[in-house]
Amino acid sequence: MSPKTVVVAGGTDGMGRATALARHERGDRVLVIGSNAEKGRTLPSGVEFLPADLSSGAAVREVLGELNARLTALDALVLCANRVSPARRETAEGLEYTFALYFLARHRLAEGLRPVLEAAPRPVIVNVGGVGVTKGEIAWDDLQLRAGYSMVRAQLQAGRLNDLLGAGYSGKARYVLYHPGFTDSGDRTPLSAPLRVALGLLARVAARPVAESAAPIVALVDDPPAAQLTALDRGRTLPPSLPTLDPAAAARLRAVVDGLPRTA
Repeated sequence: MSPKTVVVAGGTDGMGRATALARHERGDRVLVIGSNAEKGRTLPSGVEFLPADLSSGAAVREVLGELNARLTALDALVLCANRVSPARRETAEGLEYTFALYFLARHRLAEGLRPVLEAAPRPVIVNVGGVGVTKGEIAWDDLQLRAGYSMVRAQLQAGRLNDLLGAGYSGKARYVLYHPGFTDSGDRTPLSAPLRVALGLLARVAARPVAESAAPIVALVDDPPAAQLTALDRGRTLPPSLPTLDPAAAARLRAVVDGLPRTA
């Protein structure tokens, strides 16, 4: 197959990195966005690294400007960037960190790269999260979780919001929501030492290898699905009628996001 152009947000660790390296080995042009410059320098020669803290709205706008200047067409956008936050914290724009990084940045990257995605023959967006998970809820009256914050609650809410991004997306690009299951992936440094140890031990016996979890993403770049929206949960294709993919809720979310200040 002819080489593709692929952007991976959150591509210095875990499945994002595995996807970027696999596509680079196939001869693709790969651009990686990540906040860790040191890890970015360890990427192979030829992989284009764009340092950016995607929890920052200003950084998202800057990286979008850079990508749109470099690219004329984009075959695949892979959205992996996420990092847990044990304590509630806010970005410079006043947004809860997990909301800003795990959800809002993904929305704005997909929308901001729409022109170059539309210019590709068969573009695909792969949003890596927890589709199929019904735990947690969206706090519509408190999306910034100013009351009752917990790390797990924030992650579950952002995952549900990402599901609605797929349900509400319209455009030429095919949108894939992908839940790989428990994978030994990502940066555990924000966690307490006991929790890091516990997760490490659990990963040894129960986690899927990173390359195995990334393999379906790598394949989707070459062969996007025919449907506008595809939800994949640990190897199963889920029906679009799932309550977590409700189009009315997706429209409600879009209205909320459109109402955010431009500086956010």
